[in-house]
Amino acid sequence: MNSIRYPKFENELTNEGLWFLPLGGAGEIGMNLNLYCCDGDWIIVDLGVTFNDYRMPGAEIILPDPMFIEERRDALLAIVLTHAHEDHIGAVAYLWERLRCPIYATPFTASFLRHKLYDIGKIDEIEITEINISKKLIVGPFEVEFINLTHSIPEPNGLAISTPYGNIFHTGDWKFDDNPLVGEASDMKKLNDFGNKGVLALIGDSTNSLTSGKSGSENDVKESLLNIISSENGKVVVSCFASNLARIKSIIDAAHKNDREVALVGRSLWRIINVARETGYLDNSIKLYEAEELSSLTSKNLLYICTGSQGEPRAALTRIAEGKHPYISLCEEDTVIFSSRIIPGNEKPIFALYNKFARLDVKLITSKSNMVHVSGHPAQEELKEMYSIIKPNISIPIHGEQIHLKSHLKIAQNCKVPNCILVENGMLTLLAPGIPGVKEQVFNGRMSWEGDRALPYTGLVLKERKKLHYNGLIFITVLIKKKPISLIDLKISVISLPIQDDENEIVRLETNIFNYLLSGGEAMIIDDKTIQANINRLIKKTFYEYKVRPLVKYHIFRD
Repeated sequence: MNSIRYPKFENELTNEGLWFLPLGGAGEIGMNLNLYCCDGDWIIVDLGVTFNDYRMPGAEIILPDPMFIEERRDALLAIVLTHAHEDHIGAVAYLWERLRCPIYATPFTASFLRHKLYDIGKIDEIEITEINISKKLIVGPFEVEFINLTHSIPEPNGLAISTPYGNIFHTGDWKFDDNPLVGEASDMKKLNDFGNKGVLALIGDSTNSLTSGKSGSENDVKESLLNIISSENGKVVVSCFASNLARIKSIIDAAHKNDREVALVGRSLWRIINVARETGYLDNSIKLYEAEELSSLTSKNLLYICTGSQGEPRAALTRIAEGKHPYISLCEEDTVIFSSRIIPGNEKPIFALYNKFARLDVKLITSKSNMVHVSGHPAQEELKEMYSIIKPNISIPIHGEQIHLKSHLKIAQNCKVPNCILVENGMLTLLAPGIPGVKEQVFNGRMSWEGDRALPYTGLVLKERKKLHYNGLIFITVLIKKKPISLIDLKISVISLPIQDDENEIVRLETNIFNYLLSGGEAMIIDDKTIQANINRLIKKTFYEYKVRPLVKYHIFRD
C-alpha cells in the first residue's frame, strides 16, 4: 500500500519541547487519535474509529488519517490505549501496519483487542503488551501511570504522563461513580497524589459537558430496568452499546430477577461477554443464549439484548423492526427499550427505527421517558471536581464536538485554569516551554475502511462516489474516424438522473451532444481531452435546471 499520498509536511518545531496534537476526536465524538511529542519522540494515545458517516455514502467504518505520524514513525515509540471502546481502539487493527510500534494496554483492553484481532484474522500480526494497572510504563522521555477511573466498561484509565517539561493528565473516558457495577471505583488517592505533584496540562473528555449536575449512577438504571421489566408480560428487547458491559450486566440481572432467560443478538455482544468472562468481570455461571435456543419459551420468559441502538441498517435491532430477523418477531404486547443515548449525527436513522417499531404497535421506551440510560462521561459538577483535584496550568478539551469543547472550556475558565486552549483536529499545540498555544495546523483527515484498504475522503474513489450519490452518472461512448477525423456515432447511458426513465429525453440529449460536436468541425474532436471538455460544457448547461452536476465517464474509440 502506498502510504504517502500528499506532499510531505516538514515541521521542525517538535524537535524541542512538549507538544500535543489531536488527529481525531477533537471537534467530533469518536475516532480518537491523540499524539504527544517530547523533544521529537512521539507516542499515540488511543486509535479509534467512528461509524456510518451520513456525509459519505457507503462509509461504515471511519478511521482517522494517520499520515502525519506515519511519516514520522521512526520516532513513534508506542501506542497507549486508555480503554476498550471502539472509538479508542477500533482503528488499531486497520492502521497498525502503517505505524508498526509497540502497543500497551491494561488486561481487559488487551484481551478485548486480541478477540477483535482474532475475528478479523490478524491475531498473529500484532503484539499487545499487557500492563498491570499498578505498574508504570516508561517509553523514552514519557513515564505513564495508569489511574483507574469509572466508565461503562472495565479498566477505563486516565493517563498520568510525566515528562522532563512537566506532567500531563489525559483523562480518557470517565465519570465519578462510587458504586460502579463493573470494575473498581475511581482511584481518588492516585488522582490526588498526581494533582499534588503539580500538573502542567489536563487534556480531557468533553462529551457530557453540556449537562448540569452529575452524570448519574449505573445502579439507578439497574433499578429502573428491574421495575420496567417486572411490569411487562410480552417479549422484551433491550438495545444498548455492545461495549457497555455495565449496562449489559444491569439488563441480565433485571431479566433474571423477573424469571426471563437472556439471548444475546449480535456478534459484538458475545465478544464483550467472552472477554468479561476471560478477565473475571462476569461470572462464568451466568447462562446466556443465542436467540434460536429460546424459541420454545413463552413471551413473558424472554428478553433479548440487541445491537443497533444507533439505527445501524445491518444491526439486529433494525432487522427485528423490519420483520427480517429469523428468530425474533414482535407484536403489540411486546416492549422495546433503547438503553442508550443518541450520538449526535444519528438522529435520523434512530427516529426512523422508532417509527418502524411504532408500525408494529410495540411499546417503545427511551431515556426521554424513563431512567434507562446514564452517561459514562462527566457532567459539569464532575468536571469541576476533577479540576479541583488535578489543578492544571493548561486545559485542552477533547472528545467532543465544538459545542461540547466550548462548554468544557468555559468550565475550566470558571475553575481558574490559567491557560484554556480550544483545539480541533490537526492543531499542533505547544505545552512547554514558553507560552502554550496552537502553533501550526497540520494535515488531518478521514478514511473509510472498505474490504482490505483505507480510502481517504480526499481521494478519487470517495469523491466520485459522493458525486454519484448526489448528482447521478452519465456514460458517454464516442466513436471517431481517424482519417479523415470525423464523428461516426455517440451513445449515452444515465444512472440516477431525472431523465433516466424517459427514453425520449435520453435520445434528445444524445442528438444534442452529437450535433454540438459536429457544429465545430474537426477542432471539436481533435483529441480526447477536447472532446470531454466540449461535452462537459453542454452537460453542465443541460442539467443546470435540475440543480445537479452529474459525474461523466467516457469511452472514446477511434476507428
